[in-house]
Amino acid sequence: MVTNMEFNVKREIFLTGIQKTLGIVEKKTTMPILSNLLLRAADDRLTIIATDREIGLVADYEAEIIQGGEITLSARKLHEMVREVQGEKIHVVKNERDMVMITCNKAVYRIPGIPADDYPVVAGQEEIPQCRIKGGILKELIRKTAFAMSTDETRKTLNGVFLETEKSAETSMIRMAATDGHRLALMKIDTGEKDFLGLEKGVIVPRKGIGEIRRLVDEEIGDMSLGIGKGMLMIKTDHTLLKVSLIDGEYPDYRRVIPVEKGLVVTLEKDKFMHALRRMSVISSERYNGVIITISEGRLVMNSTNPDVGEANDEIDISYSGEERSTGYNVTYLADAVEVIDEGQVEFEIGAGMKPGIVRSIGNENYFCIVMPLKL
Repeated sequence: MVTNMEFNVKREIFLTGIQKTLGIVEKKTTMPILSNLLLRAADDRLTIIATDREIGLVADYEAEIIQGGEITLSARKLHEMVREVQGEKIHVVKNERDMVMITCNKAVYRIPGIPADDYPVVAGQEEIPQCRIKGGILKELIRKTAFAMSTDETRKTLNGVFLETEKSAETSMIRMAATDGHRLALMKIDTGEKDFLGLEKGVIVPRKGIGEIRRLVDEEIGDMSLGIGKGMLMIKTDHTLLKVSLIDGEYPDYRRVIPVEKGLVVTLEKDKFMHALRRMSVISSERYNGVIITISEGRLVMNSTNPDVGEANDEIDISYSGEERSTGYNVTYLADAVEVIDEGQVEFEIGAGMKPGIVRSIGNENYFCIVMPLKL
């Protein structure tokens, strides 16, 4: 068994690889090694591996390998060291006592490692069906829905997004839904691939996994491979393999929440609506976050009252001449739904009584967000 390791790697490449692991490694854990990342040097490649047992990441980069080997080091400390040193190349040496010396120009760090033998195995690419997908599609699905995921740890199946596909003779649509029980965000996109993955039953991708996928597609939005099977979702880019364990459970039938009856519909300029909602949210707090929206002829009036802070009122001119209606909503939920819209105009549908409100984009039929009303 090789006890030593030595390699040179470009600082920018090394820093990029380490940064990809920071959201995965456990900050507080009963297994100290899960706070570490694994460095493996072999065949002119430096492989950086991180896992928390639920999510695994394998990043692979070119490096000058003088002597192959592997070691695990604190991800956070290694990140701080590589971030602060100045120079083009970093030299890394491990001795037989698992002490690692990191040198860049005249800066030298010595950091103790834990042997790689104790590190959990992050398996490679098992026989999971895969297909190509543009990173931009995943990025857009997540951006338009992830804000509606539940943060309530007791509602395990809602602590993630629901991913499914819908195929026809011409298209393969991929759909993502997220709900916390008070709102539902839904987005679908044509993958452009006729033979896309069959996900008619759908899978639940956990919150932390969605965070890592988002980080990956923010950096690399070209074509990538998506695979789902054996209880996991796998994404592969040119340099990175990300594996996420799926949530085992039944996602609620979100279609039952979508109203059948049409409510009162008003059209608003996105920016005006967004700024007005933000002005209302200044008054809100965790205890008082409601806004009363009243539509009447030619205008939409907003009122927010918080006994701890004060009161806010605002008004937007609209083209409307129907009955007057007042409904209360969580102002943050409305703002979240409107903010992700790219088009200039928004359609806001206000349901009767305790029927939900719906925020849609005018010009993009593939996105909408349902928001349940508050009792006035």
